[in-house]
Amino acid sequence: MKVLVAKYMLEANCFVPNVLEIPDFDVRMGQDCIDRMQMGDVFEKNGIEVIPSVYARSNGSGIMSIRSFEYIEGTICDIVRKHINEIDGIFLFLHGASEVQQIGSGDHHILQEVRKIVGPYLPIAVVCDPHGNLCKEYVENTTIIRSYRHSPHTDIEETVEKVCLMLIEQMKHRTGIHSVYRKLPLILGGEQSVSTDEPVKSINAYMDEMEKDPKILSASWHVGYIRHDTDVAGCGIVVVPSSVEYQQYAEKKADELAEYVWNKRHEFHYTGTTAKPDEALKMALEYPEAPVFITDSGDNVTSRARGANTVILREVMALKEINKKIIFASIMDDNCYRELASHREGDIVDISLGKCFDELSAKVDLKVRIKKIGTIKGSKLTGEQGDFGGAIVVNVVDTPVDIIVAENNHVFSERHQMIALECDWFDYDIIVGKMGYAFPELVRDGKLCIMSLTDGVTVQDITRIPFKRIMRPMYPIDNI
Repeated sequence: MKVLVAKYMLEANCFVPNVLEIPDFDVRMGQDCIDRMQMGDVFEKNGIEVIPSVYARSNGSGIMSIRSFEYIEGTICDIVRKHINEIDGIFLFLHGASEVQQIGSGDHHILQEVRKIVGPYLPIAVVCDPHGNLCKEYVENTTIIRSYRHSPHTDIEETVEKVCLMLIEQMKHRTGIHSVYRKLPLILGGEQSVSTDEPVKSINAYMDEMEKDPKILSASWHVGYIRHDTDVAGCGIVVVPSSVEYQQYAEKKADELAEYVWNKRHEFHYTGTTAKPDEALKMALEYPEAPVFITDSGDNVTSRARGANTVILREVMALKEINKKIIFASIMDDNCYRELASHREGDIVDISLGKCFDELSAKVDLKVRIKKIGTIKGSKLTGEQGDFGGAIVVNVVDTPVDIIVAENNHVFSERHQMIALECDWFDYDIIVGKMGYAFPELVRDGKLCIMSLTDGVTVQDITRIPFKRIMRPMYPIDNI
């Protein structure tokens, strides 16, 4: 038996005025595609031959150009056509939060086009990020669709393996099942849905119990993605029956799961300590233990902000006295990075750090000493491999302030990423990162983690996002 695989990962923040092209993607084919699918050896162990199509991933900000998307989608579809008479199933790893010029969701469009080629009956399984948007047509075009349970996403490989095993059973037995979808009039940000906290912890436990029912193959709750103004925004429920004879039963269980989540709507909240920017910095400076992590949530690069805001840096540099050792990990400024990269470690350089996209990323004039010229390492948690652009550690002369000046917007969520640049967050009192909720290693090592409710393209207050196209009424924007 043979399975065709593809991966398309783009979390497109539509509030960033930028258009992504092919050079903004890591595109792999052949064995490289298979190696980056995070499937392990699940197909090999079950005697299934894997046919690779395309792996395409971008950490860029903004939406994707239609011409670049058509290249990715066209390549996937061409390979599906080439192997149409030999494949027994298709496995797609789709984020769920892409956005493409003139099309909308690239994820939805890829599945739609693949389904047109293979017809209504060939098994198609999809693994996706919970922070992706769904719609009825998209879900019902899948045999199985399931999101990871955990946020931060500590269960990606576990979920991939689980779905691959489900797909193998469908390829062997062709039971004729398809996924059942329910949309909820509920819109949430990722920072309100941390899985180690309530109510998500209880929702996940509820779905775990559902899956003990032999009539139910899979149950998942999709938080959705709030950085799109789109008619498919909002939370979704997916339930997959174990057999076609239980299809109506799955409809009933989907209603029950939807009601369970809806009844929890008043319980969603930010996890951990949150504060307005000035108060967050004050708390960190006064805290007696170290390290303290501040997350710049309005410039959250994991939700595809540009990571260029200099607001907290300016607040620090305006202090009359800086009595704590602080590192910014990181601030994106490709122009400043290139200027620094033309020098050597140890050089003292005058820089203007800040991209000036808006007032939030205004320039800061600094005299710095270059400490380390290196590269950004990927996150082990998300299965990223290799280097993700350049990074240079500088010290602001005559201060205890260090800055990682980054070539692009990549999150520093794990200690090994800083150690690769010859710095260690245990050497600092305060670490300022470009993310929303604190990732597991920050929670593990931090004496205090504070989410600073900063402004930016990933602002946390949903009521301040200028939605025009979402379904209404929608809680909490509307009082339902």
